[in-house]
Amino acid sequence: MPKLITEAVRFPDPTMTIEEFFGRISTKQGDISIARLTSKAGWSEPAQRPEFDEYTLVLRGALYLTSEDGTVTVVRENQAVLAPAGELVQYSSPEEPGAEYVAICLPAFSSQLSHRENS
Repeated sequence: MPKLITEAVRFPDPTMTIEEFFGRISTKQGDISIARLTSKAGWSEPAQRPEFDEYTLVLRGALYLTSEDGTVTVVRENQAVLAPAGELVQYSSPEEPGAEYVAICLPAFSSQLSHRENS
């Protein structure tokens, strides 16, 4: 039977809006997480080397991914990117108006599995 998700779980974060529809917190699933994130222009997070594949679809604005060798991949509206598990990546949204995007993580996102620098 289909399971309707009528409301996402919102995470308190002063730098961005995170709404998890499926994942460890919202649906108690460890195999996948699906979340919508909205970041302001100028936002950036610490680099991470996650133990999960992260598939990202940009709905609005632009999301920048900086890899370990310094390469910057710019993902714009209606584009998507895969950041494979084990690779160092840093996400940011330096341009106006920021970015709105959907992130799908396999297995599900957790802060322990993200291995963020300085955290």
